[in-house]
Amino acid sequence: MRQKKSSLFLGYFMGLMAVLLFLSSCSDQKKDKPVALYKTYCASCHIAPSINDLPKSIWENAILPEMGARMGIRENGFDPYKGMSFTEQAAMLQTGIYPPKPLISTEDWQLLKQYIIDMAPDSLALTENSIEPMELVQFVPRPITLDAKEGAYFTHLSFDRETNQLNLGDVYGNIVSYDSKNDTVLRIARFRSPVVDYDQGTDASYATMIGSLAPSALNNGAVFKLSDTKPGPVADGLHRPSNTLVVDLNKDGKDEIVVSEYGDLTGQLSLIVEKADGTYAKQLLLNQPGTIRVLARDMDKDGLADLVVSTSQGDEGISILFQQEDLKFRADKVLRFSPVYGTSWFEMIDYDGDGDDDIITVNGDNADESYVLKPYHGLRIHLNDGNNQFEEKYFYPFYGATRVLANDFDKDGDVDFAVLSTFPDYTERPLHTFVYLENKNSNAFEFTPFGIEQSNWAPWFLMEACDYDQDGDDDIVLSAFSIGFTAVPEDLSAYWKEKNLDIMVLENKLMTNFQ
Repeated sequence: MRQKKSSLFLGYFMGLMAVLLFLSSCSDQKKDKPVALYKTYCASCHIAPSINDLPKSIWENAILPEMGARMGIRENGFDPYKGMSFTEQAAMLQTGIYPPKPLISTEDWQLLKQYIIDMAPDSLALTENSIEPMELVQFVPRPITLDAKEGAYFTHLSFDRETNQLNLGDVYGNIVSYDSKNDTVLRIARFRSPVVDYDQGTDASYATMIGSLAPSALNNGAVFKLSDTKPGPVADGLHRPSNTLVVDLNKDGKDEIVVSEYGDLTGQLSLIVEKADGTYAKQLLLNQPGTIRVLARDMDKDGLADLVVSTSQGDEGISILFQQEDLKFRADKVLRFSPVYGTSWFEMIDYDGDGDDDIITVNGDNADESYVLKPYHGLRIHLNDGNNQFEEKYFYPFYGATRVLANDFDKDGDVDFAVLSTFPDYTERPLHTFVYLENKNSNAFEFTPFGIEQSNWAPWFLMEACDYDQDGDDDIVLSAFSIGFTAVPEDLSAYWKEKNLDIMVLENKLMTNFQ
C-alpha cells in the first residue's frame, strides 16, 4: 500500500512538472517570438537597427507606420502616398514597395510593434566631445558674396585645376565658374533642374541634373555632355542621380560614365558606355537605392580600375565592384552600417602608409523620418588589412556630419581631416558645423580639433580641398545652401540673411608661414 501511494505521488509529481515545463516553454516562446519577428522583418534587406538607436516617440510616430506600410499594414490613417501626384503614385505602385495585402498577420504585427515600443528608450544618451575645439589659426577665413541675390543655393562645388577656378552648380540648373583673381562669375550652361555634378572627361565635360531634390519616385534626372563637337544628352530618365564619375575603365581610350542614381525607395548604380555609332548604352551595376558616391581604385592590384561605392538608403555601407572582363563587375559589400546611421560621404586614402587604400566615412544625414541628435553620427576610420577587409579603428562623434576631406593639410606626413555638418545642434552648439582634426599621432589615432568662429556665418553645405590661392598648399572651400533641412533659431536665420554669403575660402597659410 505504501509503495502504491509512493508511485501515485511520483506520478502526480511528474505530471505537475510536465505541466510546469509546458507552461514555461509557452512563456519562453512568447518572449522569444517578438525577438524572432524583429530579426526576420527588420533584417531582411539590411542590418537590423538597434532598438536603442532611436527614441520611443520616433519609433512610434514615424518608423513603425512606414515599416507597417512596407508589410502591407495601414494603421491610424497612415498613407504612404500622401502628397504625391497621380504620376508619382503610379511610379511608386510599380515598385511594389508598399504591398496591397499584409505580409504579416495582425497578431504578429501587434506583437512586433509592442515589443519595439516597450524596448525603445525615451531619449538617446547624447555624446559630447570631451575636447572643445581650439581656434584654427593655420587657415584664414575669406568670406565671399558672388551676387546681390538673397540666399545661396549651391548643389555642386568643384575646383578646375587647369583654370584655377571654382565651378558651382545651383538649384536653378546653372553651372557657373568663379574667377577669384578677377572676381568675376561666368555662366557655363543652364539646365532644367538642379545641377549636382560637373565632371571633366578626356574630350568633354558632363553635367548631372538630379531632377528632384526632394525624395521622389520619378525618373527625371539626366546627364548632359558639353562638347564643341557633339553636345547633347548622354542619359535621360535617371532616378535622382547624385554623383557622376567619368573614367576610362577598360583603357580603350573612351570614357565610361558611372552614375549614382540615389533614387528614393528604389535606385541603382549605372554604367553609361559610348557605342561605336556615338550613342550610349546603359548597364545596371548595383540594384540598390541610396548610391551617393563612387570612386575608381585598383583594389585587387590586377591593373584594372575597380569601383568603390557608398550607399545610404536602407542597406547602408560601402561596396567594391571588382572589374572583370568586358566591363563586367563582381560586387562585394565590405562595410555595412545600421539603416539609421545616415551615411553621407566617404574618402579613400592610405591613412596608415602600408600601401593600400583605407576608407574614411562620415555618417550624419538626418533629413528623413528620424530627425534627432544621434550619438553615433561622426567620422570613422576603417583600415584595410591588405585583402580589402576593413575594420573600424577610430570614431570622432560629430552631430550631422555630411562631408569629409582627407588630406595632409599641414604637410607633416600624416592625414588630417576637415569635417562639415549639415545637421548640427543649432540651438546649443551653433559653432559646431565645421571641425578641422589635426593629426598628432597616426598610430594612436590622436587628433587635435580646431574650429572657426565663422562656421555659423552661413548654412554651409559642400566642401572642397584645392590650392585656391596658388601658394603651394591646399585650402578649404565651403559653399552655402539656404534651404533649411532642420529647425533653425530665428536669430541665426536672420544672421545668415544679414551676412548673405555664398562661399568661404579657408586659406591655408602653411607655405606663407614657411617663407
